[in-house]
Amino acid sequence: MKKSLITISTSLMLLFGISSGASAASNTYTVKKGDSLSKIAKTYHITVNNIKQWNHLSSDLIKVNQVLKTVNPVNSSKPSIPSKPSNPVKVIKVITVNASAYTLNFSRCTGITATGINLKKNPNQKVISVDPKVIKLGSKVYVPGYGYAIAGDTGGAIKGNKIDVFIPSQKAALLWGRKNIKIQILN
Repeated sequence: MKKSLITISTSLMLLFGISSGASAASNTYTVKKGDSLSKIAKTYHITVNNIKQWNHLSSDLIKVNQVLKTVNPVNSSKPSIPSKPSNPVKVIKVITVNASAYTLNFSRCTGITATGINLKKNPNQKVISVDPKVIKLGSKVYVPGYGYAIAGDTGGAIKGNKIDVFIPSQKAALLWGRKNIKIQILN
């Protein structure tokens, strides 16, 4: 029994990333020796660009004891899917998808997703477009390099094992590019 508890605890630590510099109450992280933006981003399931934007950093240079915001300060009071889930999550399925990014920067876009999320009012919402035959709308997912998100939209070109991650900045969406990644569909 003791061995099982240790194994479960270790698995959860590896799944969610444990950091002694984290502060759940303030949503900040204090930089430790040996840290990098990519290491911190991976721990919190966010992107390096998120950290740089939220902390007004112009480069990847960070210093020991520097305090960094690890959630978007604009909508940190009521995120619909936290950067680190408070309830244990169960991975239902892992699938390989071709991932691209989209923004609202074109005239025909209303900003309202297929599930009714208003991305113009909530530009930092983590939403992906999916083929509902592959990933059910409303599903919670984890996308490496993007974080926890909701399958909340569909798209004309999103057929089969393809997803589109919503990124509010056109520049950041272009940086995302197109890549094959393994995503987790969660409970």
